[in-house]
Parts: sequence; structure tokens; C-alpha cells
Amino acid sequence: MTAHVPLHEALAGAAPVEILRQGELSATLFRFPTGVPALRLANARGAVVVLPWMGGMVWSARFDGVDLAMQSGFDAPQPATTIAGTYGCFAFHSGLLRNGVPGPEDDHPAHGEFPCAPMQRAWLELGQDKRGSFLRVVSERHYVMGFGAHYRAWPSVTLRPGETLFDIGLGVKNAGGKPMELMYMCHVNFAFVADGVIEQPAPFTPDRTQVRRAVPAHVTPNPAYLALIEALAQDPGRMRRLSEPQAYDPEQVFYLFGLGTDASGDTHLMLRRPQGDGFGLSYSPERFPQTVRWIMADPDQQVAAFALPSTCQPEGHAAETRKGHVQWLPPGGRADFTVRAGYLDPAAAEACGALISSLT
Repeated sequence: MTAHVPLHEALAGAAPVEILRQGELSATLFRFPTGVPALRLANARGAVVVLPWMGGMVWSARFDGVDLAMQSGFDAPQPATTIAGTYGCFAFHSGLLRNGVPGPEDDHPAHGEFPCAPMQRAWLELGQDKRGSFLRVVSERHYVMGFGAHYRAWPSVTLRPGETLFDIGLGVKNAGGKPMELMYMCHVNFAFVADGVIEQPAPFTPDRTQVRRAVPAHVTPNPAYLALIEALAQDPGRMRRLSEPQAYDPEQVFYLFGLGTDASGDTHLMLRRPQGDGFGLSYSPERFPQTVRWIMADPDQQVAAFALPSTCQPEGHAAETRKGHVQWLPPGGRADFTVRAGYLDPAAAEACGALISSLT
């Protein structure tokens, strides 16, 4: 049985208000000084901060004293209509009708309409399933456009007792009478780790780890940058260890192919820190047929998004349409996505590394 507790944005004030506690699990509403309301889901080992009324994004995550999120100039979420106006979060939902960086033929905002979209409702779910107890926050977005798409979407975050990995979910249903395009990426922005090592269940060969050669409009290339892209195209293994921070200013993007999966159909990737612990990510390649890697370390933003599970690549609607990467939802059709992300202590990192090695 699952209990449902409605959330009300008006209750989020400057002073935190704990609205639910069950054992070590708790939920606390508060409001950032910028005015953005938030919810902190916590267990005995840490917490995630979710923005239930702003895209359902995960603003921050911290477990066992380790901050997981990218570093940026944003020390708090800002009221914004596009993700660039508040680009400092741990994870956001990129899409859903359009995704990625728009190309010359596109007119959509970067990463689509959903990342900062207002949510009409939000609630907590407290219950048990085959994995045990959980506390989940769910938001709902009802999008309808005259002569356009009509959908309902439900971003969610699920936390369990004693665990440092949590589930980021999204469900989307085509509520219209015509087929609807779908482009979705779970954009998980882990912190950049100097000398961290990326572990993946695929070789670092040019056919399985491909550097993006196209230079997006927001990047100003120079000869050294273009030469580095050519070098990475020949030897992508050079970026397995993040020992060259200067190589990621400007950003570098890679596409991963043929990732190994376990018996349940999930793939697993990790960024192992020099301390022996790490960051982990797991998901189903069947649901997310594309995997993107985005690494950046400039003076203002440092991020190691070592795996961005996606239904498409991030080159904008026109380019992805030509590639055949745009999915379609039939009238009444629904798609559900789940990504497990978070922190791995040294023992868990060792176990994850062994699993990844077995799948390579």
C-alpha cells in the first residue's frame, strides 16, 4: 500500500518545514532566497533537493558528505524559463518535444520546453515495493498547445532508507488525438573529478566511444580545440582519466555505443574518484537507445556528465529527425523512463567496477 500526501507550494517558506518523517526518511519543504520553492528528501546518509514546481529537476545531491552536483556560478536555483538561466543543477529533464542544442534549422530553446516548466501539481508517495520502503516526490505537468502537442508528464525522484543511489523517473502520456514526437534526455550533471577515472561496459575505441566532431553554436573553436577533437577521434581512451582539465575548455562531447547490460537489461557506468569511491549511473539501453557524455571544465562551470541516457543525440530537432532518432507516441500512448544515480562508497564502487568489467 502507498500513502499519498499532497504538496502545496504556498507552504514552502524561508523557514524549513518538515512535512513527513517515517523512520530515517523525511521530506522538508523550504524556499531558496531566490524565491524558488524546494523539497529536501533525506535519509540517514544524505539528501537530494528537488524543485517540484520547476521542471521536477534535482537541484543538488549530497551523500556521506560528498557533493555530487556540477560546480557553477549558481549557488541557488534562479527563476527561469530556460535551463541556461539556472544552469547549476544536478539533474534536469531535457525535452520532451524537442531536445539538445538547436541547429541552424531549429527554432526551439536549448534542451526543449520541459527543464524549467511550471508543474501544476506535486505530491509525496510513501510505501513499500519489492525493494523495500521508499519515499517519492512526484510532479505533474499538463501541456497543451493549440494546433500542437498535448501531453501529461510526471517527473519523480525516489529515495530509500540507507541508500546513496536514488531513482530519477519520468512518465509521459500523449493526451492528444495525433501521434506526438518525443525527444528525451535525463541530463545528470555530476561534479568534475580531477584524475577521476570513467569506467564503462564498452571499450574506449573509436567505434564505441565517438567524439562529437560537430561544433555547436555556443562553442567558439580555435585550432588547438579542433586538433584535440581529431586526436580524440583517433584515441578516445585519452579521456578515460580526467587528468587534463584544460582539454575540456571548451566542452567535449562523446557518443557511446554497444554498452554491455546485466541480466535485467540495465547498463552501469561509474566515475571513480581518487579516494576510491565514486559516482554511479544505471539505466536500460532499451528505453534509452543513445548515451551521450559531456565533460566541461572552464573557469565558470565544471561538470562530468559521464553518461546522459537519451532517446536521441543532442544536435537539435532537424538533425535528429534526419538520423531517425525522434520517437513517436501514438494517441494515448505512454513512455516511462528510470535512471538510478548517486554516490558509491569505496566498497560499492569496487563492486560496481567488477560488474562493469564483467559486462565489457
